[in-house]
Amino acid sequence: MTRIIVLFLITILILSACAGSERFKEGGKRANFFHGIWHGWIAPFSLILSFFSDGIRMYEPNNTGWSYDFGFYIAIIGGFGGLALTRKKYKKHD
Repeated sequence: MTRIIVLFLITILILSACAGSERFKEGGKRANFFHGIWHGWIAPFSLILSFFSDGIRMYEPNNTGWSYDFGFYIAIIGGFGGLALTRKKYKKHD
């Protein structure tokens, strides 16, 4: 059980490492579709971290437009397949 908790905490730290990054400053590189997917996946962690830090945001405002939005919402809706991991498989009885 301790290993699972430690692994979970390490995973949270790794996933949220780019939250609040200064990578996409105004006038520089803009976040695209794949960045939108990544930001959608780490959105729950970014939300929690945003309570404790003013510099962390869930959504990158300096983005490419609809492609970033599309990737972000696909990741929010689909996640990592969490529903498939928790869903029980039932066998049909004849």
